[in-house]
Formats: sequence, structure tokens, C-alpha cells
Amino acid sequence: MIALTEKAAQEVKALMAKESLDGYGLRVSVAGGGCSGLSYRLVFEKEAGKSDRVFEQHGVRVIVDSKSYLYLNGTTLDYTDGLNGTGFTFTNPNATGTCGCGSSFHT
Repeated sequence: MIALTEKAAQEVKALMAKESLDGYGLRVSVAGGGCSGLSYRLVFEKEAGKSDRVFEQHGVRVIVDSKSYLYLNGTTLDYTDGLNGTGFTFTNPNATGTCGCGSSFHT
């Protein structure tokens, strides 16, 4: 499962409302690249695929493809807006290392 904090869910809902994306979900995935080998990706999608896993967290539908799920199971997505920067952050128990900015990881 992928967990969203309440703060992350509020930000996702605000972004979807701003873009008029009623009925969409948040796709969380992993792609090759980044300074640590794998990068996190977040996009809005209307429909989930046949082999996708779908979770509901704080009123947000989270969609994860089966390959990304292997890397993301147990991950928590949060949103920070502090002095050290603003944006989504990932706490991934499967990552054995991350880059300095936290946007990529390796296992």
C-alpha cells in the first residue's frame, strides 16, 4: 500500500481542483533515471489500468502499476512547505539510498 498523509492529500485535492480534474486519481510510479538510479513520478490520471493497484487515502484515489508497486509498497507520500523547501516527499522503506534532493533512490 502507498500511504498519503492528510497534508499530501489536501495538496493533491487542491491541485486537482485548480486544474478541474474531477474524478481523476494520483498515479505514483517509479521510472529509471535520476542521480540514484530510480525516480519518483506523480501524474493525474482518469482511469486505472487492468493490472494497477488502487488505494483510497483521505479522499484521494492512488493508482500504482504493478512494477512500481514492487519498489513503492509501504511508502508514505507527504507534503512539506517549510523553510527547507516546498513539495512532495517520499518515505520509502525499500530504498537503500537516496540522492541529496530526495527525488531519486536505489534499492
